[in-house]
Amino acid sequence: MATSILQRCLLSVKNASKCGTQTIIARRCLLSVSYTDAKVWEQREKDPQNLAKLASLMDRTYDRKFPVSSLTIARFVDNVSSREEVDQAEYYLYKFRHSPNCWFLRDWTMHGWIRQCLKYGAKDKALYTLKNKVQYGIFPDEFTFNLLIDSFLKDEDFKGACSVVEEVMLQESFDQQTTQILSLYALSKYLATKPELSWEEERNLGAALLLAGLKQDNSTGLSAQLLGYALIGKVEISRGIHSVFHQLPLIWTPGYVGRALAVVESVCGASGDSKLSKEVLDHVEAILQDLSFALEAKPVEEGEETSERTVPETWVDEDELERAKLPDYISKFKELRGQLQAGDKVDPSPFDTLTSRLAEEKLAGYEEQDVVQYHKKIQDWEAERHQLVQREIETRERAEQARLARQAAKAARQ
Repeated sequence: MATSILQRCLLSVKNASKCGTQTIIARRCLLSVSYTDAKVWEQREKDPQNLAKLASLMDRTYDRKFPVSSLTIARFVDNVSSREEVDQAEYYLYKFRHSPNCWFLRDWTMHGWIRQCLKYGAKDKALYTLKNKVQYGIFPDEFTFNLLIDSFLKDEDFKGACSVVEEVMLQESFDQQTTQILSLYALSKYLATKPELSWEEERNLGAALLLAGLKQDNSTGLSAQLLGYALIGKVEISRGIHSVFHQLPLIWTPGYVGRALAVVESVCGASGDSKLSKEVLDHVEAILQDLSFALEAKPVEEGEETSERTVPETWVDEDELERAKLPDYISKFKELRGQLQAGDKVDPSPFDTLTSRLAEEKLAGYEEQDVVQYHKKIQDWEAERHQLVQREIETRERAEQARLARQAAKAARQ
C-alpha cells in the first residue's frame, strides 16, 4: 500500500526542475565546509595516550569491579587513529555504559566518538551506536546530529540520513534551525525515492516530519505537518492508537487525520502567503482513499495485534470511533482542497523542492549561529575537562599520601 501511494504521488519529482538547478540546490542544501571543518576540534589541547595501555588499565579496573572514570574513556576515544581502533572504542563505550559510572559519559566524548567515526570511514558504526543508544549511551547534541546527517546526505544515502533524523525525533532535538532544515531535506529526499515502507517506518517518518515541521512557520513546515499527521493517522486507523504512541514522543489522544485536516483548514483561513504542496495534498488524498478501500475489504485488522498483547477495551472503542469518522474526513478534505484551490493556496512545487528552496535561502545564515555556539561549547567542554583532570590529580595525590601513611604506620608497629 505504501509503495502505491508514493509511486502515484511522487512520480513528478525527478522532472520538477532542470538538472543544473537541481545541482546548485543540492550543493547548497548540504552544510558548508566551514561548518563541518574539524580544525577547531582538532586544535584542542592534546593528551596523547597509548591505547594498548589504556585498554589494559580499563580491563584490570573492570576485573577488580572498580569503575572506570569518564576521563579514561574520553582519552581512549580522543586517541583513536584508525578504523580498527574505532571498533575497540565501541567495545569500551559499551563496557562503560554497563558500569557504575555510566551516567557520566561526557558530551564531548559523544561528539568525539561521532567525529572519529566520520574521520575513519565508520558512519555505519556511528549510526549503530546511535540507534542502540541505550546500550552505548550515545545521545548527541544537535550540532553532532547535523554532522552525521550531512555525511549521509553528501553520499546521497537518504535512507541513512533519515535513520539519523529518526533518532533526532526520538530524542526530541529539533531546537536548532539547521537541524530542522537538514531533517526536512533528508526526509523529503528519501520519500522522493519512492521507498517501500513498513507501517513502523511510516509512523516514524510521519513523527519526524511532524515534529520538525511544527518548528517551521512556512509552506515547507505546514506541508511537513500535513504529511506527518496523515502518515500517523494512517497507522492509527489501520492499526489503532496504541501503535501510534508506543515508544514515540507522540500524544495518545485519537484523531491524527483530524489534525491533518486542521492544518489544511488553518492554511485556508490564513491571510499570509503560506501554501501547501500539491504533491503532499495528493499524498494525503491517496492515503485517505487507500484507508477507505482497506476498511471496506477488511473492517478489522487488529486480530493479530490483539493476540500478541492485551489491549484495553477503551482503546478498541476509540479506534472504532476514529474509523467511523473516515467518510467524514474524506468529504471534508475534498471540500478544504477546493477552498485551497480557490484561494490560490496550493504550491505546485514537489515537497523536496520546497525543502531544497528553504535550505538554499536559510541554511547559510543559521550555520553561522551554530558555529559560534559550537566554538563556545568547545571552550566550556575544555574548561570542564581541565577541572576533571585537576580533580583526578588531587585524588591521586590523596591516595598516595594515604598509602605512604599506611606504610609509615606499619613500619612503626614493627
